[in-house]
Amino acid sequence: MSGDSVTLSCINDLNPPAEISWFKGKMLVGSGRIFSISKISSDDSGEYKCKARNAHGVKYSDPVTLNVQYPPRSISVSISESDNKVEGDLVTLTCISDSNPPAEICWFEENQSSAVGYGQSFSAVQSGRFYCEAHNPHGAQRSDAVTVTVKANLIHLSLLLSQ
Repeated sequence: MSGDSVTLSCINDLNPPAEISWFKGKMLVGSGRIFSISKISSDDSGEYKCKARNAHGVKYSDPVTLNVQYPPRSISVSISESDNKVEGDLVTLTCISDSNPPAEICWFEENQSSAVGYGQSFSAVQSGRFYCEAHNPHGAQRSDAVTVTVKANLIHLSLLLSQ
């Protein structure tokens, strides 16, 4: 979990004793038999392995995957619409979030307590202020509300008046 600490140990039986190096992917990140990270973050996720070197050669450990989990963060809503929205057309809202494990998404209309939709995208057919809430086992966060304005279909209205 983000904020925790982790310790990796490189155990080998090489004789003479080996010089130990630690790698994250192909990048050297430390040395010594013990490799510790305090207050891990999502940037620390990846594959780690140790390299033991002595006068007789080099040996690598099997990689260990560090999967750092964290609650939803950086929640925002993007709006996809054409320039001329008409009544009955859809405005698609997409919830953008960063979390591990991936978040479940609920959509709400401002000042209403029950969800109006679920999933990454939501199609609004009426005007209002909408926001998404992302949640996983580690926490929840909501986006700012966005305003959706659906314009009346003036062509359809004028056809009805002329009949």
